[in-house]
Order: sequence, then C-alpha cells, then structure tokens
Amino acid sequence: MRRTVAHLAVLSTAVAVSTFAGAPGARADLVTHCVGTGGAVTVPNDLYVPAGESCALTGTTVTGNVSVAAGANLVVTGGHLSGDVQVATDGYLDATNTQIGGGVDLASGGYGAFLKDASAASLTVRAKGSATIDSFLFVEHTSVDGNVTASAGEVRLDRTTEVAGNVSSTGSYYTDVHDSFVDGTLSVLNSATGSVVCGSAVRGRATFAGNLGGVQLGPNGTLDSCASGGYWGRDVSITNTTGGVRVDDNIIDGQLTASSNTPAAVIASNNRVRGGVVGQQAAATRARALAERPPAADREAAGEQRAGERRSEAVQEARAAGDAGL
Repeated sequence: MRRTVAHLAVLSTAVAVSTFAGAPGARADLVTHCVGTGGAVTVPNDLYVPAGESCALTGTTVTGNVSVAAGANLVVTGGHLSGDVQVATDGYLDATNTQIGGGVDLASGGYGAFLKDASAASLTVRAKGSATIDSFLFVEHTSVDGNVTASAGEVRLDRTTEVAGNVSSTGSYYTDVHDSFVDGTLSVLNSATGSVVCGSAVRGRATFAGNLGGVQLGPNGTLDSCASGGYWGRDVSITNTTGGVRVDDNIIDGQLTASSNTPAAVIASNNRVRGGVVGQQAAATRARALAERPPAADREAAGEQRAGERRSEAVQEARAAGDAGL
C-alpha cells in the first residue's frame, strides 16, 4: 500500500508539471516527489524526498532546491543540483561526483551527509539540541566555495578537499582535517573527543580551545594515525584543552600559543615556528611517553562504515520502490 500511494503522488506531480509548465509564475510552486530511482533527466523545479522514503539518482539534473524529509535518504551519483539541499531530522544525503550549486544544510538530528568528488557552496551542520541522533559530515575530494560550519556530530574533511572560506566547529563530537586545504580560518571549539589536523594547509589563523579529547597537529599522536604535519599561514592557538596536545612536524608562519592545557602540550623539536612558541610545554620524558602510546581507533574507517551502511540501505530501498517517474 505504501508504494501505491507514493506512485500516485508521483503521477499527480507529473500531471501538475505538464499542466502548469507553461503558466507564468507557476514553476516556482512546483515540487517533484522522488521515491525510487531516477536517471539522466532534468527535473525543472524543486525535488522532495518524502519522509521515510529513499531516492537514488544517477546523472540527474535538478534545477531547483532539494528537500530530504525526516528519515528519508537521497543518494546522488553524477548529478547536478542547482539549488540548496535541506536535510531534515534523521535524513541522509550521499553525493558522489555531483555538483551542488547551493549550500547543504543538515538540520538538528540529521543523520548525516557524505560528499565525495563533489562541490557545494557551503556546508552546515546544525546543533544537536534535544535530538537523539548525533550527525556526521564526511567530505572527500570536494570543493566548498564558502564556509563549513558545524555545531554537532562527527566532522571530517579529507583527501584533497578544498574550502575557500572558513571552517568553524563548535560543540562537535570531533573535527578532523586530513590532506586538505582551508583558505580561511580554522576554529575548533569544545569538541568532545578532540581534533586532528594532518597533511593539510590552513592559510588563516587557527584556534583550538576547550576541546575535551585533545588536539593532534601532525603524526605520532594518540587520536588518529597520519603520516605528516601541515602548513599554517598565521598564528596557531591551542588552549584550555584536556586529553593531551601533540604538535609534530608542522610549519607555522606565525606564533604558536599553547596554554592552560591539561596535561601540558607536547611540542616536538621538528616543528618550524616562525613567530616562536608561547606557553607551557611538557618535559621530554612526557613527550616520549605520549609518542609511545598506541593510537586510537581509526576514525576514517569508522566514519566510512557508518556512511556506507546507510547508503547501502537507501539504494536497496530505492531499487525496491522502482522507477520514480521523474
């Protein structure tokens, strides 16, 4: 019965499109519902994935905005979405080799967003609030024209991702940047399990403050494994952090401030800091002990597994529903 009702809704939308496409001003009010699969067609208006349903698109162009309702899934491969993408509570967006002209906005309690080989104007993760779901934002080899702003969840920018604006995270579970470039500032505040930045370049000022799980800039830390440090174009500040601070193999074209951290920060001798180091540092014996501790579980693998499971379920549901009739 569920599929029958959904199919009737799709047919109703198609009739509306054919009836009113030529009417002045009517196009802005049209919304195409997507339940099932769609191919290389153009949707000449907004796209809506109903609550609890799944939509899988391949090579599809959407000229309007996209809304993914509560508990719904949208998986796009090789697509072009001209407008904004809004993802509701427990909603999921998976975009591979896809251009998104507007911003991606994950609502409070949104399940997550995964972007690979993609582009978007901006990325936003709303604060968790009273929601039971802790969101995620996993981004790989993707260009972001504006800012990345996160107020909850697991956040990872990876594999040559480029952000033209700022990356700002407050109250996330963690915020990591691997092998990526941030043209603006980087700010990670009050994360529950810390922040890792490896093999990346940040052109603007970087601020890490109030992070409970520690901060790791470069390799040989305990939060995650990586091969190299990074380049920092301005000052770097790490303050009021618990769980350990490790700064290793970095070039900082500014001043490094490490203060009010418990335990004291470990600043390796292989860092090149043009503006000098301000604040307390751990003794050499502490540095060796920290380096010898086993690393934490691989965050990247855990994140990809979480996204992969939801993606697989969504694609199966969409195929079971059949042709969406776009």
